[in-house]
Amino acid sequence: MSILLGLSPFIVFFVLMRFVSPVAGLVGALVVSALLGVRMWVRGESIKVLEIGTLVLFGALTGYTLIAAPQWTVATVRLAVDAGLLAIVVVSLAIGRPFTLQYAREQVPEQFWALPVFIVTNRIISSVWGLAFAVLVAADAAAEYVPAIPVRVDVAASIAVLAFAFWFTRWYPARVRQRATGGAPAA
Repeated sequence: MSILLGLSPFIVFFVLMRFVSPVAGLVGALVVSALLGVRMWVRGESIKVLEIGTLVLFGALTGYTLIAAPQWTVATVRLAVDAGLLAIVVVSLAIGRPFTLQYAREQVPEQFWALPVFIVTNRIISSVWGLAFAVLVAADAAAEYVPAIPVRVDVAASIAVLAFAFWFTRWYPARVRQRATGGAPAA
C-alpha cells in the first residue's frame, strides 16, 4: 500500500471538514481509517504504524468532539489533526521504526532491508515528512492565533509543503540508488 493511501483518511478529513463540518471530517476520517485497517487485515497485510496512529488519532478526536462538544474552527481542528500526525511520525522515529519503512519494504527486495543505507534513507524520508507536518502545525497555529494571517495562507503553505514531501519521497531513493551504483539518475 502506498503512503498516499495511508494518508487517505487525512484527505477525507480535509475535504469533509472544508465542505461539510469539522465533525463530519473527523467521523469520515475515522471511518476511512477503520476501513483501511479492515482491508489490510482481510488481505493479510501488516497494519502499519501510520494506519494504527491514524485510527487512534481520529478515534480520540471524534470521541472528544462527541463528548466535550468543543467549538472547532477550521484552523483549530486542523491544528489538532496535524499535531497528531506529527506525533505519529515523531514516535515512529523515536522508536527506531520510521513510518516510511513499512511502505518501502513493499517495494524493495527483502535482501536490502537490513542494509544501513536502507534504514538511513527511510529515517531521512520520515524526517522530511515530520518537518512537513511541523510546518503544517505552525501554519495552522498561525492561522488561528495570528489575526493578520488568513486561512488561505495556511492552506497554501500546507499544499506546498505536502507537495515537496511527496516529491522528496520519490526523488530521494532514486538519488540514493544512483549514488550507490554510480549510474545515471533514475527516472
